[in-house]
Amino acid sequence: TEKHKEIYQIVLDSQLAGIAAAKAGVTGKELDAVCRQVIKENGYGDNFIHSTGHGLGLEIHTYPRISQFNEKKLLENYIITIEPGIYIANWGGVRIEDDCLIKKDGCIPLNKSTKEMLVLS
Repeated sequence: TEKHKEIYQIVLDSQLAGIAAAKAGVTGKELDAVCRQVIKENGYGDNFIHSTGHGLGLEIHTYPRISQFNEKKLLENYIITIEPGIYIANWGGVRIEDDCLIKKDGCIPLNKSTKEMLVLS
């Protein structure tokens, strides 16, 4: 539906803003705020009900948290997820996740899948 396309695009814009902002020295709180702001500006701030991401390591959810509560800086060579989402009661939700390698001057997305919304019928 058009609503699915709208929500997908907002979440994608949020994620791409996060990927553009992610680099060593940025805090988890700052990165979360970048993603959260895009969703808020589009009227769905109350529907972003989780943190933006987390570290990946030997366990699936590990330090650092990419959340509004983490004021520690990301370090070079951390691998994190950037996965904003919008969830609407009695409708559903959209979440887009990429794993990213943090570098001094940016981040390298490790996922190679398309960002185009795939519609299955």
